[in-house]
Order: sequence, then structure tokens, then C-alpha cells
Amino acid sequence: MISVVIPFYNEQENIIPIYDKLSSVLNNMGHPYEITFVDDGSTDNTFEEMMKLEDEQKSLKIVKFRKNFGQSAALKAGFDHATGDLIISMDGDLQNDPADIPKLIDKITREDYDVVCGWRADRKDTIFKKLFSRIANFIRHKITSEPIHDSGCTFRVYKHECVKDLELYGELHRYIPAMLFWKGYKIGEVEVQHHSRKFGYTKYNWKRLIKGFLDLIVISFWQKYAVRPIHVFGGLGLLLTATGVLAGGLMGIQRLFFGISLTNRPMFLLSILLIILGVQFIVSGIIADIVLKVYYGQNGRKNYLIEKVVE
Repeated sequence: MISVVIPFYNEQENIIPIYDKLSSVLNNMGHPYEITFVDDGSTDNTFEEMMKLEDEQKSLKIVKFRKNFGQSAALKAGFDHATGDLIISMDGDLQNDPADIPKLIDKITREDYDVVCGWRADRKDTIFKKLFSRIANFIRHKITSEPIHDSGCTFRVYKHECVKDLELYGELHRYIPAMLFWKGYKIGEVEVQHHSRKFGYTKYNWKRLIKGFLDLIVISFWQKYAVRPIHVFGGLGLLLTATGVLAGGLMGIQRLFFGISLTNRPMFLLSILLIILGVQFIVSGIIADIVLKVYYGQNGRKNYLIEKVVE
């Protein structure tokens, strides 16, 4: 069973063409399938174009948001409604080619990957967009160590269990491969075609780049310290406290044995401030640990994933 999830925002000209191409490819593959279109609060006739397809294909699902919540939320809604063993995500701008779906499916089944990402090796975008994308991919790779070239490409195929409990918000859809890689899933990639945009306009801008970078910082921190936040808060607190005690101790020795006054020594006040800040960081780490235990305990969440159980 194959599920295809596509979020749309103001893409009215692309609805019918992408459905025709997609259904043609999926019909030729011979597998049962379903298609989920998510209207992310479009202000044009995107939803009306989707409704024209309502009676043509029983396997089509249409999810309409009340307002624009963003691509991450739209993908999450699509994943929640997908029932297939394999779930494919792609953009709704016709720049991804449905003809590459068999290639993605073959890669994930033949080589037993959990996720296979599309790699737009020959992008048909403006030089500025390609430049920003290369910079973003470089920064992501350095921070996340994900083993793929093009983590910004939405064209991917997942095994169902990969996205079942995936939390997506903000601009986190860009970092799905990194989040799954950190969880221990096997990530692969394959080169896919990339076409120039024919209809509509790109939704990417500098604001989304900044938001995406801030989200990257958050998930990097969460991946490293989500289970034991005391490790980062406590470590920093101990460092500040030790520095304050050392500096204060040296000045105390100068005052006791050498008679040097501390009243005009800003460093003495700084040492006291460092000790106070250090204690606050340690206490914050302890509180964060307690909150995390409540989070996992009350909601029945586990801080691990089981690949298989042999009985």
C-alpha cells in the first residue's frame, strides 16, 4: 500500500496536472495506493480545484486547513491520515516529478532503507535560491551529520513507522531526515529530476530561512540533551560556579594576606555574579529533569525506539 502526501498553498494551477501525472504513475505500478492533498489555508481556488477531483478517484483524500499553518503542519496532517506501508511526500509545485516514484520505491525496498530522500542534483531554480540552499545544506550537515546531500528536498519515501509519532511544527519539515537519523533509522538517497516552476510562485524567502535556522538550533539541542537536560545546564552551572569561586578565592587571599582592598575591584562583584548564575543554571537543570520525567511519565512516552522483538 502506497500513500502519497502533498501539501498545497495557493497552487490552483498545479492541482489537476499533478493529480493526472501522479495517478498515471501509480496506476502503472500496480500497487494499491491513496493520495492525500492538504490545502494549507490557500486564499486562491486551490480547494475548489481539489474538489473537482472528488468523484473521479475514491482513493483521493482532501484535508483542508482553516488557515495557513505552514508546510510542516500540512505534512504532519498528511502523515496522520496516511495508512500505507510506504508514505511518499512531495511538493505541490510540479518541480518534483512523479515519474521518479518507482525509483524511490525500488531503493527503499531493495536496499532495506527506512527513508529514501530525493537528491536534486540538477536543480532548476534561480542562482540565488541554489546558493542559499547550498549554504543551508552545508550548515545542516555540519550540525546534524545527516548522510544525504539535499535535506531540503521534500520528495521522500518513508516506511510508515518512521512518521507515525513524528512531531512537526515551525519549519521542522526540512529536518525530518536528521530527526529520523538521530533516532537510528537508516537513511538513503537517490537522484531525482527537478523541473522549473511553471505556475504560481515560490513560498520560500529570507524569513523562512531564519526560522528554519532557529528550528535547527532547537532540534540539535533537543537531540543531544532531551533525555538529561541537567547535563548541559548542570555542566554550564558548574563551570560558572567554579570560575566564580576561583576568582573570588584569589581575591580573598589577596585581601587577607596582602591587604589589597576589594571595594574598587569589579572582578570581585563579577565572581559573586558567576557563582549566583552557576547555582541558578544547576537548579534549572534539576527542574528541567523533573519536568522531563513528568512529561514521559504522565503521557506514557518512552525515550527509546524498538526496531524488532524476537520471541
